[in-house]
Amino acid sequence: MLLFAASGATAQSVKTHKVKKGETIYGIAHANGLTEAELRKANPGMDDPGYMLKKGDKILIPVVTPRQQPAAPVVADDLQQRPIRVGVMLPLHDQNVEGRRMVEYYRGMLMACDSLKHEGISVDIYAWNTPDNGDLSAVLSKPEASQCDVIFGPLYSKHMATLAPFCQQHSIKLVMPFAVNAPQVVSNGYLFQIHQAPEGLFESTSRRFAEWFREYHPVIVDCGDPNSTKGGFTSAVRQQLDQRNKQYSLTSIKSANNVFASAFSPQHPNVVVLNSARADDLKVVFIKLKDVVAANPNVKVSIFGYQEWMEMAASQEANFHKYDMYIPASFYTNLTQPASQKLAMRYRANFKQDMLTVTPRLALSGFDHALFFLRGLHKYGRAFDGAAGRFGYQPVQTPLKFEHLQGGGYQNRAFMFVHYKPNGQIETISY
Repeated sequence: MLLFAASGATAQSVKTHKVKKGETIYGIAHANGLTEAELRKANPGMDDPGYMLKKGDKILIPVVTPRQQPAAPVVADDLQQRPIRVGVMLPLHDQNVEGRRMVEYYRGMLMACDSLKHEGISVDIYAWNTPDNGDLSAVLSKPEASQCDVIFGPLYSKHMATLAPFCQQHSIKLVMPFAVNAPQVVSNGYLFQIHQAPEGLFESTSRRFAEWFREYHPVIVDCGDPNSTKGGFTSAVRQQLDQRNKQYSLTSIKSANNVFASAFSPQHPNVVVLNSARADDLKVVFIKLKDVVAANPNVKVSIFGYQEWMEMAASQEANFHKYDMYIPASFYTNLTQPASQKLAMRYRANFKQDMLTVTPRLALSGFDHALFFLRGLHKYGRAFDGAAGRFGYQPVQTPLKFEHLQGGGYQNRAFMFVHYKPNGQIETISY
């Protein structure tokens, strides 16, 4: 058992926590209202090379006081006395796939507004078509734009240069449901970024990988994909494993079957990571793994995947379950759940057509985003910060839990592993 000395412990109260099986640094931190950095600061040994959190360890947890992390107060401002003014600035047209997808997202927002009526929450919604080549300044010159309480958009990151300062100037919250390249979020306190660029999540995802699969033997597969963006992730994984003095194997998708099989451990469960998200590469690996398991029945295999593979879930469901697939994700669409089925039926009844068969389902995204932010604005007014625990809401598809960037806006830190279990079940593991 280890008990770390907290740096500056006299400045705040702390409690001890005995680590349980399966717990992670990230999970413990967030369960106690802390960031990972705050928990690591209280336990400096966590930053030592090779450190691994183990069952039975005792660690220090700073006790969060109202002074350190004040709860968002319920503010009785005029947002609770009048309709919330919502702006939507997305390409809302039927000219291409992007436009049709954004129309579906907007329709999901409308369904959320309809649901909110039953809670006594009124909404005035203004929608502007802002295509790729559209003039955003013409939209922002309209008087209704500057009177919005919250704006949802844009789709195109290039529009952020105009829209972000506009929202800051007029004290408007800007919810970015799609823009992933938004450097403005680090300095603009009115921005809420729902999805980040995958490259920006490599370090945190690789750390979670190393913690969750600490009892596994990692097998990293080179797919020879010159256009892959996942090499940065496998490099981050290797760095995490090296810091923990954890052995792993390197192999290639082009290796002969016996050479490929030699990378796997018969004593420990194996977890496979590809440095490519191409569907064709994954299919080849499925074939090679079938041969590995057939020749070595005692070898246990899991795969750690990429969110892009969600598009393959229907066609490759049997293999996902067979090889115990884990996919790190910021959303999960389960159309067999009653809530999803109910919304699909409402969408069909309201708009006389089915939702597009894409992942994520855009109508469900619009419903989740609108319900979360409009309910929060009604309850807390302009003080709403999107943090965890502000109110009870079970998302249909996209969990939302925002953290404030010092000196800037807010980023969604909700994260999960979607686990396709060998028994045919699918579980989501919040992380």
